[in-house]
Amino acid sequence: MLDANLKAQLKAYLERVTQPIEIVASLDDGAKSQEMLGLLRDIDALSDKITLLDNGTDARTPSFSINRPGADISLSFAGIPMGHEFTSLVLALLQVGGHPSKASAEVIEQISSLKGEFNFETYFSLSCQNCPDVVQALNLMAVLNPNVRHVAIDGALFQAEVEERQVMAVPSVYLNGQNFGQGRMGLEEILAKIDTSASDRQAEKLSAKDAFDVLVIGGGPAGAAAAIYAARKGIRTGVAAERFGGQVLDTMAIENFISVQETEGPKLATALEEHVKQYEVDIMNLQRAEKLLPGKDGGLHEVQFASGASLKAKTLILATGARWREMNVPGEQQYRNRGVAYCPHCDGPLFKGKRVAVIGGGNSGVEAAIDLAGIVAHVTLIEFDSQLRADAVLQRKLNSLPNVKVITSALTTEVTGDGQKVNGLLYKDRQSSEHHEIALEGIFVQIGLLPNTDWLKGTIELSNRGEIMVDARGETDLPGIFAAGDVTTVPYKQIVIAVGEGAKASLAAFDHLIRTSAPE
Repeated sequence: MLDANLKAQLKAYLERVTQPIEIVASLDDGAKSQEMLGLLRDIDALSDKITLLDNGTDARTPSFSINRPGADISLSFAGIPMGHEFTSLVLALLQVGGHPSKASAEVIEQISSLKGEFNFETYFSLSCQNCPDVVQALNLMAVLNPNVRHVAIDGALFQAEVEERQVMAVPSVYLNGQNFGQGRMGLEEILAKIDTSASDRQAEKLSAKDAFDVLVIGGGPAGAAAAIYAARKGIRTGVAAERFGGQVLDTMAIENFISVQETEGPKLATALEEHVKQYEVDIMNLQRAEKLLPGKDGGLHEVQFASGASLKAKTLILATGARWREMNVPGEQQYRNRGVAYCPHCDGPLFKGKRVAVIGGGNSGVEAAIDLAGIVAHVTLIEFDSQLRADAVLQRKLNSLPNVKVITSALTTEVTGDGQKVNGLLYKDRQSSEHHEIALEGIFVQIGLLPNTDWLKGTIELSNRGEIMVDARGETDLPGIFAAGDVTTVPYKQIVIAVGEGAKASLAAFDHLIRTSAPE
């Protein structure tokens, strides 16, 4: 199951295990059970602290649990955790085996103190780059607190279950049988949802902080670069972000970040955060900005957050990035995550053998159609313009696929459904004005990005597209407030450009501090 290189790497990791581990498999006669058994035997052979049993009685087969004899740990995988989830498997083995987590002592104490019963189920797909964060967070909670139980379920392998629960987006998390949440969630975010009193205490703690010299709002590439450049100047620097990594977390393959030949979004996001942590930067996660109160006559600027926290600073760098643009047609919100999706890499496997549409004929849309064509029964790509806008090489690949149909000059007018999930869409032919209906089960929206500036309207100058207006130094129309990255009017929304713009805005903010604090 595992090649020699992967076995060598895993063996080295398992040398860190200090406690015995018991793996209990629940198998049947199917091919997937035999594949899982092969994987588990490979793991068993790599450490004398691991014991493999194949007498499990879990109703989901194939599945396996990871336990520590004498301990009350309920952690299991229903499916074969390869692909993006192989790291989740390795971490689960290490943590059950006594290797300490990298989570802070404060977070570990918060998990250990949870009271009540928390039975979590997470549906994932092996191609989902957002799923491992959720799986790993809940696995750690199950290791640290016997009140927490977690099973990670491969949605593509248990499709009957997915259909019954109408899971149409991953990761999808259920708590005690009820829907808990969908999409990427980190450990702190999960804890905040189940331990609200801790969130209130955290907001009070943040509001009591002294004013920063530079406060960066946003933790994407621009925000990370801004924080590093500010911290290197030796000034008091903070980063407040809704989620560190931003839009990069939802990006699959990255092949144009100079000096890094190939990587994936979550890996780059982790690297950015680790780089920032090398400096004295106060990182404040799970903080969604809600209101900007600009300082008057050289006074402190203030940002208020949805959590109830409030932070002040001499200078601000706004780097809140962008989000997926929506179609804004009837039915889109009603069927969001019930057939309407925005991440083909994450949710594509849930539509295996079904009919889907991709909205958008740029690079993202065409790449999504190509990827989905290898999974689903049929793809209809719908483009508003009279021709596709994707690179020629992508269009050639798309046109070579037998199960893809391209419709141009088409305006999507409505998403239809049966009240529970998507069953089609309506579009208008922009040349003939005729209306058409397409029967399908999934719609993937790939029509670009919208800047995250709703919270800034009325306080700072924005373009007609909602982007923050900046000059060549990244300065806005408000003294002491700068902006960088996809949220600004700077053209070409690219990671490498955002990094450079973040550095530039930070240098400009430092220059502003020097000039405004200098004696007459």
